[in-house]
Amino acid sequence: MKQIIGRKMGMTEVFAKDGTMYAVTVIEVLPNVVTQVKTLEKDGYVALQVGFEEKKESKANKAEKGHFAKANVPVMKVLGEIKGDELANYKVGDKITADIFKAGDVVDVIGTSKGRGYAGVIKRWGHAIGPKGHGSGYHRGQGSFANNGRNNARVIPGKKMSGHHGNLSATILNQLVVEANAEKNYILVRGSVPGAKKSLVVVRSAIKVQLGKPEKVHELIDFEAEKKAAEAARLAEEARIAEEKAAAEAAKKAAEEAAKAAEEAAKAEAAKAAEAKVEEAKVEEPKAEEPKVEEAPAAAEEVKGE
Repeated sequence: MKQIIGRKMGMTEVFAKDGTMYAVTVIEVLPNVVTQVKTLEKDGYVALQVGFEEKKESKANKAEKGHFAKANVPVMKVLGEIKGDELANYKVGDKITADIFKAGDVVDVIGTSKGRGYAGVIKRWGHAIGPKGHGSGYHRGQGSFANNGRNNARVIPGKKMSGHHGNLSATILNQLVVEANAEKNYILVRGSVPGAKKSLVVVRSAIKVQLGKPEKVHELIDFEAEKKAAEAARLAEEARIAEEKAAAEAAKKAAEEAAKAAEEAAKAEAAKAAEAKVEEAKVEEPKAEEPKVEEAPAAAEEVKGE
């Protein structure tokens, strides 16, 4: 048998991947630190004393400080004892975590029921109320105390009467463990658990024999992991889009630069061709002939002069 101390945090519902819904109670199971080992020789019985939930050393008295210092463990807020054959190998200073149980285990949960103060038999024991009509003045009374003639001078012990309701140790048997998470320190138990929120409970292996085939717990949906995966996929998609956009911009810029370079090369080629044509034109152009000046005979000029 295995046991561990936890704290009831409340109820919620979880879903399996096949659509199964489990109404569960969340039990916070911080590591139970072994502070003392009870032995048959010294204490007369076998058990483990464990501490649950650390507290400030300034809030502990000298006896508590000495006890925890002897075990070389931090000062704990709650001390309790747990028993079980499967806990025999634990030593002082060891920690018992939530993974002592696993999904599919059947457990009993022990807690202190909610205190409801002084209550009548209607609320406390579920008695039926009296008639409400025809002038009846008896509605929520306790009923007759007569014992059918057997010593009516007293009330037989065990008579269901009004009194203090609740605030007693209660055990819910054969609860199914839906999930046990040692990393986040919690156990999910299907169904209700005794006690108010934040109250302490003890989870132990079921003591009654389970009949029939053990119930299988389907794999639960990890919404946090799915959310992280979706976020990672979104970031990857954004990175891919940004990379494609950057590649498209780089290709566009490269194309523009290539076009510009081709245009400049074309302009340079055109200018070079134009220069070549000008040079060819200069080479092929014939030289202009100088006009011929006819020389008059000297005699004629002389005659004209006379």
